[in-house]
Amino acid sequence: MPKGYQGMVDGGSNIMEANWESVSSILQVGGTIIGSARCKAFRTREGRLKAAGNLVQRGITNLCVIGGDGSLTGANIFRKEWSGLLQELAENGDIDREEVQKHAYLNVVGMVGSIDNDFCGTDMTIGTDSALHRIIEVVDAIMTTAQSHQRTFVLEVMGRHCGYLALVSALACGADWVFLPESPPEEGWQEKMCVKLSENRARKKRLNIIIVAEGAIDTQNKPITSEQIKELVVTQLGYDTRVTILGHVQRGGTPSAFDRILASRMGVEAVVALLQATPETPACVVSLSGNQAVRLPLVECVQMTQDVQKAMDERRFKDAVRLRGRSFESNLNTYKRLAIKMPDDQIPKSNCNVAVINVGAPAAGMNAAVRSAVRVGISEGHKMFAIYDGFEGFAKGQIKEIGWADVGGWTGQGGSILGTKRTLPGKSLEAIAEQMRTHSINALLIIGGFEAYLGLLELAAAREKYEELRVPMVTVPATVSNNVPGSDFSIGADTALNTITDTCDRIKQSASGTKRRVFIIETMGGYCGYLANMGGLAAGADAAYIFEEPFDIRDLQANVEHLTEKMKTTIQRGLVLRNESCSEHYTTDFIYHLYSEEGKGVFDCRKNVLGHMQQGGAPSPFDRNFGTKISARAMQWISTKLKEAQGKGKRFMTDDCICVLGISKRNLLFQPVAQLKKETDFEHRIPKEQWWLKLRPLMKILAKYKASYEVSDPGQLEHVHHRGHEEPAAI
Repeated sequence: MPKGYQGMVDGGSNIMEANWESVSSILQVGGTIIGSARCKAFRTREGRLKAAGNLVQRGITNLCVIGGDGSLTGANIFRKEWSGLLQELAENGDIDREEVQKHAYLNVVGMVGSIDNDFCGTDMTIGTDSALHRIIEVVDAIMTTAQSHQRTFVLEVMGRHCGYLALVSALACGADWVFLPESPPEEGWQEKMCVKLSENRARKKRLNIIIVAEGAIDTQNKPITSEQIKELVVTQLGYDTRVTILGHVQRGGTPSAFDRILASRMGVEAVVALLQATPETPACVVSLSGNQAVRLPLVECVQMTQDVQKAMDERRFKDAVRLRGRSFESNLNTYKRLAIKMPDDQIPKSNCNVAVINVGAPAAGMNAAVRSAVRVGISEGHKMFAIYDGFEGFAKGQIKEIGWADVGGWTGQGGSILGTKRTLPGKSLEAIAEQMRTHSINALLIIGGFEAYLGLLELAAAREKYEELRVPMVTVPATVSNNVPGSDFSIGADTALNTITDTCDRIKQSASGTKRRVFIIETMGGYCGYLANMGGLAAGADAAYIFEEPFDIRDLQANVEHLTEKMKTTIQRGLVLRNESCSEHYTTDFIYHLYSEEGKGVFDCRKNVLGHMQQGGAPSPFDRNFGTKISARAMQWISTKLKEAQGKGKRFMTDDCICVLGISKRNLLFQPVAQLKKETDFEHRIPKEQWWLKLRPLMKILAKYKASYEVSDPGQLEHVHHRGHEEPAAI
């Protein structure tokens, strides 16, 4: 329905049937193809009466609304009034009585599309991640100019009532100061901020970044503007200061991989919810909780969103932050811990030494995780040590103490600054135990991929022999392959997915000039098909070949036939992804030759191996934020374990002191490696069960194959306030 509610009120050609081809090729387009409009008429009963008439005429009684809280509130009012509106239309003679019976109920399902992430009940709204991409691109660009000039930048981002974008971009770039509507700075902030900026300058930091939400206020609800902040810095400190207002740049651009996958998952969930709806079902919103799609009553979400605003108006700022939800709250707490160092004499010393190490292949976001671990560790009173070049460097004693300022500016750096190697500790356990003793290391944080997990298993087994290894150890998963058991996500996989989708977008574009072309693209991931599968979903691929779902020559033949049929339509191009190790004999070359031969005269073929591009590049906002938060959580766990043991002199021999920290559905879990062993396919280096395989049929359906999507989970309505005793996985 073009033009939002306006189209519904105007009727006529504004309500048209959508078919397969009409929505083809729009996956990579930003904004909204069907348009959207703020509609005054729909706010009146008259307007809603017209809209109801237009819907009944076409027999429409299911409505899926994608928008912010305003649009969703409107949908709910419309639903409540529906039967009254139909009665009125019948009385006016616009529709007959049978129509009233036949269309007695309107079912409404909402999806939240808003770049501000200002809707309660969901961890992430559609569009937020893409807006963060635009902001971070600008910040990264500013960072490079600032290498040459000592400058202060004040960056104003969107968010009239919600500080989410400002907060997460401040976390993702390590900003010096952030101004949010929900959490105004305390009285006397001007003085404190200037002290902070000058301290950072004294530490040889060439660049100060201050991020301001457009709706930033002080504790008296008076606006704090970017110009005011600039004036303050210039008059108090005399620093060269620039203001950048990002404005509508944040709404534009192509959607990120995360947004495409989120929106696709939510779209399916919305349709399923409509199909399962009964006249008794209240209007619901499909939302994201951790990594799980959930359905919540629309009324409750809208109510809670309005409560946040009310709390802010009444200057109950602690309540406002709490009501925003767990994701917002934990972001704020993490930012506070990482941005502002307490004076040394105020930090109680733990007398513990904690080491951080990177293991395996490099992954974007590793540096953000190291920075976060080091700073949280220091703020908890530990002495932090960095181990260089993985377990190899560990055995050789490449270990140095690392301070708060040493990790400044690390969040946006790709790869691994500490250096990383795939070597496992097995061969040099004795040397490692000796280094642990020399530096009296009391706990170990390993950031890495499958090798980090294997290394942890070897260290756990060696505790019998070496008492130095009887310390708490935790692995934070970081690998583009996303194949570490115990977590739905790994640091680095999101950045790799964005590389894949960007490349596929460009390749698809190159095909728009030459008709009838099929591209075969090989992705990384070892035996794990995550990148090929999710990349396929985000890029709109026709097929994705993965190891986890065996395929044979008949499947390849069926795919070729499918593409041959497709070439007869208006969409004359195909995209096929192949995971590098999906099959020993059906190589990328084999598939390319097969397709070329079979497609002769119908389409021609091109192939592309993406290779190590997928491991490089600056980390995406998701990976910076995820790396920062999960690593901070791992350090808190280490501190708790060390505190519990203090004075008891106990050594850590139980399973629960050697864990992998990960996200599982909607919870953040510390899982002992001893338990995860049972869930691992060691030969192929993948978990035996992988959540994303459930999304396989979705990609097939979207590529017009007949496939059944698993909806055995009836998707019960939950309540907004339901929080289990587990630790929520808020991203």
